[in-house]
Amino acid sequence: MTYHVPKGGLPPQTALTTDRARFTEAYAVIPARTLSDITASYLPGWTGMRMWVLARPLSGFAETFSQYVVEVSPGGGSDHPEVDPAAEAVLFVVDGSLTLTIEGDEHVLEAGGYAFLPPGTHWTLHNRGEATATFHWIRKAYHRLEGLEVPDPFVTNERDVAPIEMPGTDGAWSTTRFVDIADLRHDMHVNIVNFQPGGAIPFPETHVMEHGLYVLEGKAVYLLNQEWVEVEAGDFMWLRAFCPQACYAGGPGRFRYLLYKDVNRHVGLTL
Repeated sequence: MTYHVPKGGLPPQTALTTDRARFTEAYAVIPARTLSDITASYLPGWTGMRMWVLARPLSGFAETFSQYVVEVSPGGGSDHPEVDPAAEAVLFVVDGSLTLTIEGDEHVLEAGGYAFLPPGTHWTLHNRGEATATFHWIRKAYHRLEGLEVPDPFVTNERDVAPIEMPGTDGAWSTTRFVDIADLRHDMHVNIVNFQPGGAIPFPETHVMEHGLYVLEGKAVYLLNQEWVEVEAGDFMWLRAFCPQACYAGGPGRFRYLLYKDVNRHVGLTL
């Protein structure tokens, strides 16, 4: 598997300012080069880390989740990474190796490693390797429901999860699903969407789910609201509810992205 890994730095003074960065009432596009040294953030309680915030709850836009890209140096990490007891999380490693401890049990996450962490879980994360490690950290306030248990934590790797072909596409469009869609304990899905060259979403999806889409590999043209936008590995698309969306993967290689969406709960009737 191939995963884009941001490296920070700064564009040279000779670079053109014009770019594909956009922020509209329906969507945002954050190009890969935005993840530079001057846009990095840091968190208390960590050593040897920096991160880029791609999404955060924003009133009037997308309100259900946050998404970070986190870089951890050798020897870095945290014994108390999550400060919100209501937060659930997905971690997805794109480079290096990280040791995740969940309630005392150790797991080594390498590139493609995926972990779901329910709210209230005690977990730690450390880089015990010799190279920098990078991972995505997606967080959401878990929506508890009477009669539904909180889902259990689990750890897997993309290589161990078979993609599911979308109907009628002969494998041109598939989804790597890490959670059973029939498991209603989960109120968010974080999947990987895969397109072979020529694959497409052949209609403008217009639905209630909010999205974060981080391009892991390849390039495509993506319909966002009423505009077709070129995107490539390292770009992030942030979509509010009901933003029309479709895509065409023209090649020459695969086009793949990490996708967040909120699912399986009643719509709240108060603002």
